[in-house]
Amino acid sequence: MSAYELSEAAEEEERRRKRAPWGVIALVLLTGLALIRNGSGEFDVGPPQPAAAAAADGRTAAALGRAPTPLAYAEPDRVRIPAIRVDAPVMAVGLDADGWVGAPPPEDPNLAGWFTGGVSPGEKGTAVVVGHVDNRLGPAVFYGLGALKKGNRVEVSRRDGKTAVFEIYGIEVFEKSNFPGDRVYASKGSPELRVITCGGGFSKANGYDGNVVAFARLVEVR
Repeated sequence: MSAYELSEAAEEEERRRKRAPWGVIALVLLTGLALIRNGSGEFDVGPPQPAAAAAADGRTAAALGRAPTPLAYAEPDRVRIPAIRVDAPVMAVGLDADGWVGAPPPEDPNLAGWFTGGVSPGEKGTAVVVGHVDNRLGPAVFYGLGALKKGNRVEVSRRDGKTAVFEIYGIEVFEKSNFPGDRVYASKGSPELRVITCGGGFSKANGYDGNVVAFARLVEVR
């Protein structure tokens, strides 16, 4: 093994050590996504909510015969969801001083955040991208997330020049107080993506009481 390969292997091992176990990710995201419920929720029509028929089916990409080779680590640069006209830059978000997942700045409505405690989009495992549903001025990047349907695509441009293309296979809303972390974040053994924002009911006192979660699996690399 060359010195370059040794260096690459050491960097990958360091990244793996820094990643939170998925059970921990479930906990911190459940807590941290409360930071994303800063939106007004006071529009004439609220954000769309997933239909019951859009629940995730639980089948893996391998079972469907659609499991591309996992990609190596590379930070995401941009996320596109053509069905709901999302085309947004992606910033890295980690844990803040209180141990919660940091959210993108609410004053920038067209910005998504990739949680660095998980895998990068396209790697084996479950990558997580979060974003605001709204802010005090109106809809934000993932306002339309609940309108997605099975078969819609999510494209994540990566800094290695590759684009990981994921296909939605479920879109659901979960109460924050009863969030199924094991179901949402557990690795399926192949590259998957979760796109998350706030949803459900809204009150001025507590904000949104749920999270909208889009479940997607890698189907193509460009």
